Amino acid sequence: MQSSNFPLFFGIIAASLTLSATLVPAVRLLALRWQIVDRPEAAARKVHELPTPLLGGWVIFLSTLIVIGAVRYFNLADFSTIPLKLFLGIILAMVIIIIGGTLDDKYNLQPQEQVIFPIAAVIVVLSAGLNIGFITNPFGGLGEVIYIPHWLGLAITAIWLLGLMYTTKFLDGLDGLVSGVAAIASLFIFLASLRWDVPLSATGIWALILSGAALGFLIFNWQPAKIFLGEGGSILIGFLLAVLSIITGSKITTTLLVLGLPALDVIWVIIQRLRNGQSPFSGDRRHLHYRLMAWGLSKKQVVWLLYLIAAIFGLLGFISSSFDKMILVVCLVVLMAVISGLLKIKK
Repeated sequence: MQSSNFPLFFGIIAASLTLSATLVPAVRLLALRWQIVDRPEAAARKVHELPTPLLGGWVIFLSTLIVIGAVRYFNLADFSTIPLKLFLGIILAMVIIIIGGTLDDKYNLQPQEQVIFPIAAVIVVLSAGLNIGFITNPFGGLGEVIYIPHWLGLAITAIWLLGLMYTTKFLDGLDGLVSGVAAIASLFIFLASLRWDVPLSATGIWALILSGAALGFLIFNWQPAKIFLGEGGSILIGFLLAVLSIITGSKITTTLLVLGLPALDVIWVIIQRLRNGQSPFSGDRRHLHYRLMAWGLSKKQVVWLLYLIAAIFGLLGFISSSFDKMILVVCLVVLMAVISGLLKIKK
């Protein structure tokens, strides 16, 4: 990384952070005026005490869109890894997600209605050319990468996108949790781009923009939160992290390590719900952050613990080889199993 790029990096993250923080009051006012708020009495699993404005996803959407648009317009980054068709496809998918999330925040859509928008977003970016074409060979010796058939790459890409979108959606249960983890994950995607991608890669810059936007939002989303991400925000963050991890040198494993514990938690919860004859989309307090609270930790302690785990595994993944990353993924699975064995669900 050239030191001459530091002022640009600092300026970009400062711009997205400032814009994000500046947009929050206006979005919050609109949410209150339109009565798009999350009421604690709406569901037993809610842990906040006062009605809180939603629509925070618009802050993430607008701040990332405006700054990446300015970066492209003023030619401040290399967009060779994001062709115009894919760039526009990502923007269109973001629009679909934020509109769907807004409708859900306002009208409390049913799960079968909610899922239409993430699926549509996935179809759009796949049609625009997003595809996992290879994976790094963790064992070496047979070549540095293993190429994947196109149809299989599309299937893996779709699963990855939907998996990360629903990971951040289900993770969004405590003030500041998703926005903080998003800042950590996108920062590691940016750092990974400096080691692999072209100089001043637009994918890395976009990740840096997302990190700044998440930090700016976190100022108002920290406990007690003055605004929530809402459906659109939580899913949009997962979508952007998934997309950027693919086009930033396919740094999927690094991203997975940051979000590994929440992702495994989603799988664990879905299995538990299905075993009990429940819908996998039904709301309850089975998620890890709720179980940690039931175990005796405060809301802030849970958030800081999950930040710490995300940062540690992200750092280890960043400095590790492909084979070592596989070992770290196994360690995450073991950690999840140990935590699930220790924690007991409060019925």
